[in-house]
Amino acid sequence: MRLLIVDDERPARDRLRRMLALHPEVELVGEARDAVEALELVARLAPDALLLDIQMPEVSGLELAASLPAPAPLVVFVTAYDQYAIPAFDANAVDYLLKPYDQERLRRALQRLRGRLALPPAPPAAAAAALAALAGQPLRQLLVSERGATRVVPVDDISWLESADNYVVLHTASGRPLLRQTLAGLVERLGERFVRCHRRAAVRLDRIASVQPLDKGDAELLLRDGARVPCSRQYRADVIARLQARPPAGPGNEGASG
Repeated sequence: MRLLIVDDERPARDRLRRMLALHPEVELVGEARDAVEALELVARLAPDALLLDIQMPEVSGLELAASLPAPAPLVVFVTAYDQYAIPAFDANAVDYLLKPYDQERLRRALQRLRGRLALPPAPPAAAAAALAALAGQPLRQLLVSERGATRVVPVDDISWLESADNYVVLHTASGRPLLRQTLAGLVERLGERFVRCHRRAAVRLDRIASVQPLDKGDAELLLRDGARVPCSRQYRADVIARLQARPPAGPGNEGASG
């Protein structure tokens, strides 16, 4: 079982490394000090699972988990903050180690990891929903690997999402970076801010300026930046319902028409 430690505090990494040394079935493939370094090591080392701190500077463990390429390694969160340990997490994710933990608690987490690795991969949408529930708050940013470097993309910069083979195109004002994810999984992780509008597209609700009807029940979404996004009849009713359910727009942020 190949594991990667991700924690910004060296004493925490050292302690976990010493404890893992007592488990011969574990191969510690590396350690990362932050989310950017972790994403690069995941791509290079392909670990089975991450032992991942949640509270890290710049990019949190939750945001790293949302950015992991599919198929993603399993995650055991290791944190000093118990407010993230909600029932939805235990039902869908691997484990949650609350600092300070002991050898027996770590042993049980490793046992759960072995059990999950022996099973078929969980559906991406189910894992994503668990992560979104665990976060308790919207994700602020995603990590994207580009030409050997890692780019931080604020979620607020994303207007819409487009499926492209094994990737999702993040349409932003500054470019169109590619994230190796499924569209369904990414929409789940981003939460209520985004709505699926087509089998190959999803859009941020507050970027929709209008819904333009087309033939046969289809539509086209005109975004505030001028982009036009297809909306198939399969998703049109849900898009309109979500727009109608939004709180009234404040000054300078008029609601979309449909």
